[in-house]
Amino acid sequence: MQEHDLSFVRAEMAASQPPPASNHGLGSWLRKNLFANPVDTIFTLIGIILVLLIVPPIIQWAFINAQWTGSDRSVCATVAQGGVQPDGWRGACWAFVDAKFKQFMFGRYPVDERWRVYLTGAIFISLLTPLLLPSVPRKGLNALLLFVAFPIVGFFLLSGGIFGLTPVPTPLWGGLLVTLVLAYVGIAVSFPLGILLALGRRSKMPVVKLVCVVFIETIRGVPLITILFMASVMLPLFLPPGTSFDKLLRALVGVALFASAYMAEVIRGGLQAIPKGQYEGADALGLSFWKKMNLVVLPQAIKLVIPGIVNTFIGLFKDTSLVYIIGMFDLLGAVRQNFSDANWASPQTPITGLVFAGFVFWLFCFGMSRYSIFMERRLDTGHKR
Repeated sequence: MQEHDLSFVRAEMAASQPPPASNHGLGSWLRKNLFANPVDTIFTLIGIILVLLIVPPIIQWAFINAQWTGSDRSVCATVAQGGVQPDGWRGACWAFVDAKFKQFMFGRYPVDERWRVYLTGAIFISLLTPLLLPSVPRKGLNALLLFVAFPIVGFFLLSGGIFGLTPVPTPLWGGLLVTLVLAYVGIAVSFPLGILLALGRRSKMPVVKLVCVVFIETIRGVPLITILFMASVMLPLFLPPGTSFDKLLRALVGVALFASAYMAEVIRGGLQAIPKGQYEGADALGLSFWKKMNLVVLPQAIKLVIPGIVNTFIGLFKDTSLVYIIGMFDLLGAVRQNFSDANWASPQTPITGLVFAGFVFWLFCFGMSRYSIFMERRLDTGHKR
């Protein structure tokens, strides 16, 4: 039997070697991401110049020169304006935000009853958190509690009038409370209603399709301000004498219907993106229409349009500030309402209040955006084997 020389075969695994010095570290990252070519270098330099021109003045205004405490406008006004700051002073008046913070959050909700708002918020967070965590089981029960039981409990907690709770009429609600109520109801109603409208628009039944098309195109053809104005001012004119609906309820209906029309088009885009073979496969299995949609088509369609869905939610959250036009004071409305307080009237008060409101809106919208990205990555299983 012939013998073979196996001395060239490695008996042990070779130790891993570090990458070339030019391919790792800060210098490599800078070359790859900021200075890869002349065009990238030019834009990087322009960006650095803009940052140096914009960021330092903002930091100077918002933090270094800012006035954090005080009891009236004098701390945010110069000597020439009747205050204590030197002439030429420019800085954020965070003392105004601190003094009005609770009004920004609750509006004119009675101070002694604000524990009900805290309790409602705690219940909402305790139900929302497990729904957002993929590893927590029983999503169906969780969703049922959040979108069916919670609205009833929250309404009676905030409104009162039962179980010994002091009645608090909705005109006293305001600030971030109203913003969150409008956003929650709009999101909770627009998503399922948008799905039904999208299915109806793709239906083969002429009457159903016509109704859905007319509703969607009519709502999408007018601005939200018009719908809110009609719901608040015009709707009572068509009701029988003595009949009236709460102004907040009218705003909730208007916002929910407006968002539903846009949501329907987003969902319809996802339905149209599903290959025809998925529908035929479900039909071949003998599934009914609703089982086909619930088990096969809609899960795929919704996964495809998560960015559009969240974009609609973010737009809805920001559009809640438009209720100011019908005399309701959401977060932005509450901030603007306090500009008229003579005790805090100063040149720096309005911009500080608007920056605060913008930052709060940004926090919520950025949170929704990041969670959307998280869910996209988790559900993006097309590359897995």
